[in-house]
Amino acid sequence: MPDPESAIKRSLNMSEKDPSTLRPNRPALKLHVPEPSLRPGDAPDFSSVYVPAAGATPRPDIAASPADTHPLTTELVRVLDEAHRAVGPWNPKLDADILRKMLKDMVTVRAFDDRMYRSQRQGKTSFYMKCTGEEAIAIAAAAALDRDDMHFPTYRQQGLLISRGYPLTEMMCQIYSNKGDKLKGRQLPIMYSTKEHCFFTISGNLATQFPQAVGWAMASAIKGDSRIAMGWVGDGATAEGDFHSAMTFAAVYNVPVILAVTNNQWAISSFSGIAGAERATFAQRAVGYGMAGLRVDGNDALAVYAAVRWSAERARSNLGPTLIEFFT
Repeated sequence: MPDPESAIKRSLNMSEKDPSTLRPNRPALKLHVPEPSLRPGDAPDFSSVYVPAAGATPRPDIAASPADTHPLTTELVRVLDEAHRAVGPWNPKLDADILRKMLKDMVTVRAFDDRMYRSQRQGKTSFYMKCTGEEAIAIAAAAALDRDDMHFPTYRQQGLLISRGYPLTEMMCQIYSNKGDKLKGRQLPIMYSTKEHCFFTISGNLATQFPQAVGWAMASAIKGDSRIAMGWVGDGATAEGDFHSAMTFAAVYNVPVILAVTNNQWAISSFSGIAGAERATFAQRAVGYGMAGLRVDGNDALAVYAAVRWSAERARSNLGPTLIEFFT
């Protein structure tokens, strides 16, 4: 029998040596640390991004198998062309009144953001998160869903509330945590909550809202209800365990839920490559779970509306969940 003490000593002696001398015929191992090509403040350059022509991406039937949608996880659903015309199979052909309301809501979100951001910079409130450039995502998604469908948002979906008519003064009271704050100062600024507007309490713990959205939608199905849920995360939160737990439950139980990833390239200070964007699109994560997936131009309000509406129809028809990446 070999002497255990001698084996331990030999192991310790080897660990003290230069690693490169242990196996001289093998290359040293290295790690790849993703680095962004540009950082905030640099001149924007999206020349490396593949942007197909508006209207070029096919629109599957809502009853299509999840596998039929998987080619769309590397494409980009677009409706508005360079001349601002709605073209292609995803064109939702909306009524003019709906279009005007969506435009008004987007302008309102931008104005509200600018006012509250200035207020925060002036020291009147401790915290504010803008959604500049992402207004079309929340506004169009809200327009595409029914009023009583449940949203499980992040801190950049204030457009959901504005689209559903939540009073701006009450949003401001919550931000200021004053005596008009219905949450009585128990939540951080911008972490709104309103059951009446089907807007679940925003969580500061990233990605927790994904399994909550799946669980709520499961409960809706168990009760025989007709309401669906939509969960929201950013690109960075897709690296959280909660994201994968939600995807597993949604796929296994064919849950009537829409799972949205808003990919604005940055998770606060970490760029999307840290969460895996160098290897695949975020929409492609649907492939591994066997669920439907779409990648959508998040700056195209009509494309967002069409994709959410398509996903909602699938969910209401008991055809399962959809993962949508809004690239913005």
